[in-house]
Amino acid sequence: MENFVKKMGWTSILTSVVFAVLGLIIYLNPNTTFTLITYIVGAIFILIGIPRVLTYFKARADINVDNFELVFGIIAILLGIVVIICSSFIQAILRISIGVWILYSGIIRLGGSFKLKGLNVSEYIWVTMLLIAIIMLIFGFYIIIVQGSVISIIGILMIIYSVMDIIEEFIFMKNVKVLE
Repeated sequence: MENFVKKMGWTSILTSVVFAVLGLIIYLNPNTTFTLITYIVGAIFILIGIPRVLTYFKARADINVDNFELVFGIIAILLGIVVIICSSFIQAILRISIGVWILYSGIIRLGGSFKLKGLNVSEYIWVTMLLIAIIMLIFGFYIIIVQGSVISIIGILMIIYSVMDIIEEFIFMKNVKVLE
């Protein structure tokens, strides 16, 4: 049993290392990574649409051709082409939307911290909330201004997750005898 658990542990560690390397690649090349992702998503839409169009033309010989295969297929193909062609625009819209959402949350927290101050709540509580609000405002502006920031953050989170997973797996493998 111990050998099986250790083999599974090493497999998990290897997977985490690969995940960390992928996170590092994403962090170092955020724009290229996002472009590649949009190309893949666009290609998937196109690959979904083509068989639908072909299915429509094959089924046209049937008596009852009351289906939307052609419409669905054309929409999927066009959507795939738009996603591929407009990947930079899609990235900008995504980045700005997330940045605005974080700014909005920061502004709400900023107002909440001042309300707490007015209610004579502990200074530690309202100052902490104020600092979090300020950090959120800075973070929101950063995401709006810096191209590729959202994807870079995802890469950083992948690296952090992988490191934590590797540490946890080593701890688990070291203590596997205790579990038996």
